Amino acid sequence: MSEKAQEMVETARVRQLWHLLEPFHALLYFAPEVEQEMAVLGYATRDRWPVYFPLRAAPLGDVGAERVTSAFYSFSPRMVTEHMKRAWDISGPQEVLAARLRGIDRAYRAILGDRVHGPGLAEAAALARRAAESAATEGRPLAAANAELPWPEAPHLQLWHAATILREHRGDGHLAALLVEGLDPVESLVSFAAIGAASVERFESRGWNREEWADARERLAVRGLVEPDGAATQEGRALRRRVEDHTDRLAAGPWQSLGRAGADRLADLLGDHWVAVLSSGLLPSESTLGIGKV
Repeated sequence: MSEKAQEMVETARVRQLWHLLEPFHALLYFAPEVEQEMAVLGYATRDRWPVYFPLRAAPLGDVGAERVTSAFYSFSPRMVTEHMKRAWDISGPQEVLAARLRGIDRAYRAILGDRVHGPGLAEAAALARRAAESAATEGRPLAAANAELPWPEAPHLQLWHAATILREHRGDGHLAALLVEGLDPVESLVSFAAIGAASVERFESRGWNREEWADARERLAVRGLVEPDGAATQEGRALRRRVEDHTDRLAAGPWQSLGRAGADRLADLLGDHWVAVLSSGLLPSESTLGIGKV
């Protein structure tokens, strides 16, 4: 095996790094500090969705529901419209970007304490930034929008920003993989629920009604992908494996810039901080991303 081949980051490591970095990004949608910052701007915070949509869409600029529906893909257009129709009347994207950075700063400090100043976190942030800066953003609107934002100065905020670019880079690629397999937005959720990635109730939180869910299940059944009770057939499971494997391949580029040694080092450095984030109890135990199940 050549020296170059030995340095290649394997797809299993690509998926593991996603599993490790996702919680660092996802605090944005669950940390009370971010919620407080958004409440100051005037957003309703009784549940997560009125702030989720502007928080995630803000890097795209002053966009409307149609472009957000396209970029987010698996949410019902009705749900997106409900939460985006007045989003930028309450506050503009630039104000939301500033609020999310202030909130994440406070959240990381609350969870990690003095470790935000530690050499391990600084080294992890530098490695993650190196990977994020090498991410190709062609055809990846959410990754490109986040990559275009200025880098924060503090290492813990650089880690968060890198995690955000990398997860949106992977997410944009995941949508391409779903399209290749002919899965429309609601079918992508139904087929994922069919393999047990999360409960149907968790996926229904994305705004599809029971009739739309049943119609999508019927379309998948006609294709031989699900059983009448909604469980995946052998072909349905094979299709979802293809989607996840394709997603891993499309997400691998940034990690190849680190090489195997750099990727391994980042995984080691993230470990204790990852445990601290999960131990905060802020993140839900079940995710629609299927982390730990795919």
